Parts: sequence; structure tokens; C-alpha cells
Amino acid sequence: MLALQGAVAEHVRALQSSEAEVRTVRRPAELEGLDGLVVPGGESTTMARLAASVGLMEAIREQHDAGMAVFGTCAGLILLAESVADAEALEDFERIGGLEVRVRRNGYGSQLDSFTEDLSVTDLPGDDAPLSAVFIRAPLIEEVGEGVEVLAVSSAGTEAGERRPVAVRQGLLLGASFHPELTEDTRLHQLFVEMAAGA
Repeated sequence: MLALQGAVAEHVRALQSSEAEVRTVRRPAELEGLDGLVVPGGESTTMARLAASVGLMEAIREQHDAGMAVFGTCAGLILLAESVADAEALEDFERIGGLEVRVRRNGYGSQLDSFTEDLSVTDLPGDDAPLSAVFIRAPLIEEVGEGVEVLAVSSAGTEAGERRPVAVRQGLLLGASFHPELTEDTRLHQLFVEMAAGA
């Protein structure tokens, strides 16, 4: 669990409920031996700045290349994205990258535009009941690459009838525009734990 900033305790609770053994990560050496890493929501520029002093983003990228699964939510999705449409604030900082999507920071609006939506999500463990998703200053996924599987879409903030991806998977990378840790439904975390265990 990347513990530089954001909803760390909430993710830890969801991961532990999914029967994962959890430890927090603030330095590259703490990545050793991990099967998976959650990069939480928060403020992407703050996380990138804090990580820069110890080369943490580069170390995460190296561990992922060696087989570690990574799950990015909200700001974490921004840090995983190969392309950020409005990346000016992040230009001087390393990101993890690897997820073939183009995102726009705060694409669903400001804090005042936060909302909750019930989503139909593909491949969740357990039942197929809708997943309650909390969107707070959420990044908008504008484009997805050919190798990216779209797990959930939303029509929020779009033209009538248009639907945008809000949860995606590519290999050992999982990304969500929303905050799955802010509800009691841990199925998306369970999916990630299964991905990490099978890595």
C-alpha cells in the first residue's frame, strides 16, 4: 500500500477484508517481495513530489516490470496513465506509467461536483450486483489503448448516450477513476488481490 498521501487506512481495511497481508510503502526498499501495490487517490502532484526525493516512482515501475501488480485509484490512475492531457503540474516529476490510457485530471469537476454512481463492473468476484462508486475530483479516461480491457463505464458528465470508461485493466495493472475504498463493497479490491496472487 503506497502510503505517501490519500485514503491509505481505507484501502488497508478493504485489502485486509479481502484476506490480503498488507504493509505500507514509502521508500523503494519497502517494495521488496510485494505481489501487488495499491496507489491511492489523493493529490497526484503531491504524491509525485514526495516520491521524487527517493526515486519511488521509478522503483515501482521496475517492480511492476518484474511482475508486481499495481492498482491505481483516482490520483493513482493518473500516476499509472501513459498519457495525461493536462500534465503541466506533473511535468517535472516521474510517474509510474504503463497503463495505455489518456486521462484528464479532475475531468469530472471540482470537489463540489462529487457524486456516487452504481456501476456494472465486469469480472468482479462474487455476485454481479452493481458496485457503488464514489467520484471525488475524479480523472476522466479520454482514450484507451488496444490492450486495455474496460471493466466499467459511466455516463456521468458526458453528452446524452455517451459512456466513458471508469475502470480498466491491462495485464497486471488495474485502474479506477473512483474511490472503491470509500464504500463497504470490497469486490474490486478482491479482484486486485486475485490479480496479485496470480502474478
